[in-house]
Amino acid sequence: MQEMGIQGRIKHKYITTTNSKHHNKIYSNLIKDKEITGINQVWCEDITYIRILNGFVYLAAIIDIYSRKIVGYAIGKTLSPKLAITALKMAIATRNTEGLIHHSDQGIQYTCKDYIKILKDNGIRISMSGKGNPYDNAFAESFFKTLKQEEVYLWEYETFSDVIERIPYFIEDVYNRKRLNPSLGYRPPEEYERLLAKNSSRECMVC
Repeated sequence: MQEMGIQGRIKHKYITTTNSKHHNKIYSNLIKDKEITGINQVWCEDITYIRILNGFVYLAAIIDIYSRKIVGYAIGKTLSPKLAITALKMAIATRNTEGLIHHSDQGIQYTCKDYIKILKDNGIRISMSGKGNPYDNAFAESFFKTLKQEEVYLWEYETFSDVIERIPYFIEDVYNRKRLNPSLGYRPPEEYERLLAKNSSRECMVC
């Protein structure tokens, strides 16, 4: 290989972010075959990892399935439920939760009593994927794929501070405001939501 200039590809270890080995209550899947017609009807939350020089950093993100906008996120050094709770509080502080369904996997972060209490206190219905069924979280997984291909893999993050500096910028300034999404008619999520609000306002005037 050295003589022919061939370099081996290193296979990175897969990091599990879901711990479903617990005795917390599991909720039914409410979004299977559900038709979504607007924003703040279904949010989906998931967690991914970002490799740094001496370990991993974790990102919890909540996506509005209709507009594909990241409405809440948090970055942390551990998979503590506090990570998911911080992302949830961020989303609730800026969005309307009336009639909302929150969908996730069966991870302990989403089934712990503190997380469930916040959902119930805000009138949010709880939905969870079946075990070993990643398809329900496809929207969050698609965002993580975009994040890693267009941001993470292009930068050599060495420290936690590097992640803190870059990831919020990508989410807020690039993904939500600038990146064109084919499923939204090649508009960024924030522009798409503004268009929805504008059209809704026109319909109300006609009524």
